[in-house]
Amino acid sequence: MKPLFTIHAGEFVVADYIEGHFRGVNLWVPAKDTGIDLLVTDSANRNTLSLQVKFSRDYSDRHPFQEPLRACSWWKLNRQKLATSKADYWVLVLIGFVRRSTDFVVVKPSELLARLDAIHGQADTIQSYLWVTEGDRCWETRGLNKAEESLIAKGKYKNELRDFSGYLNDWSPVEALGG
Repeated sequence: MKPLFTIHAGEFVVADYIEGHFRGVNLWVPAKDTGIDLLVTDSANRNTLSLQVKFSRDYSDRHPFQEPLRACSWWKLNRQKLATSKADYWVLVLIGFVRRSTDFVVVKPSELLARLDAIHGQADTIQSYLWVTEGDRCWETRGLNKAEESLIAKGKYKNELRDFSGYLNDWSPVEALGG
């Protein structure tokens, strides 16, 4: 028998997190691929929030700044899919295997695209590297030089455009549903 649908590891991690932390919401998995991976509703199933989940492996175990970094992940994103996304939010899942941590970047697709375009230009394929530090900061690091990477590791880097900390573990859209 062929399963009706399956979910990937990132979707499972997000679903498990929402189920464990937001008791006042319902979580749904679409039966077909529509560009929406998870649907969250309030307890009355009247208000909805759609999520597109992206998961990447951690590579912090190979990084020279291992100690201050909780997770380092990268994504190869299709610009057109991001620009035309039907999801209310994209959730980028960062699993830190060295420290067994889980972090999420929860961001509207239009905001993510605008920031990545400003950082990297308007390429059809967007390569994005996100680092999460032990100081609860999140940075887009692709294209930085070693000195800038070192400043991130030391907690001294400043660049508003590359600072994704405001999206780090920001589950306020789910909380707004009554979570």
